[in-house]
Amino acid sequence: MAQMDSANIVNWKKFSNATSDAGRTLIVSISKTNITHDELTTIIDYMTTSHGSNGSGDSAFTVAGVGTATGAAFVSGTTDVVYLRLQGTGDYTVDASDAHGVTGAATALVCVFAPAL
Repeated sequence: MAQMDSANIVNWKKFSNATSDAGRTLIVSISKTNITHDELTTIIDYMTTSHGSNGSGDSAFTVAGVGTATGAAFVSGTTDVVYLRLQGTGDYTVDASDAHGVTGAATALVCVFAPAL
């Protein structure tokens, strides 16, 4: 078992914004009353396609997870909020009104995990 010495104690139970995954991980919420499968697909298709280059516009992300706050399954036409775990290296711009072409939908950036520098 490792000894607790002064070098270890300095960093004991300190937390930093970091991730061991490559690139950045974003948690993005999608909110709309009674989101349908087609609406969710439209928004995800936007997020996984590049919309610019050289730092201009949103980058394409990979969807690493889709879920709800309770862990219940997504139900088309019933679920109101969906969370995405996106992975990539670029930027994502939230769309708070008619998100990515879906009337009444809004996206919000809930959390960002980035590699420690």
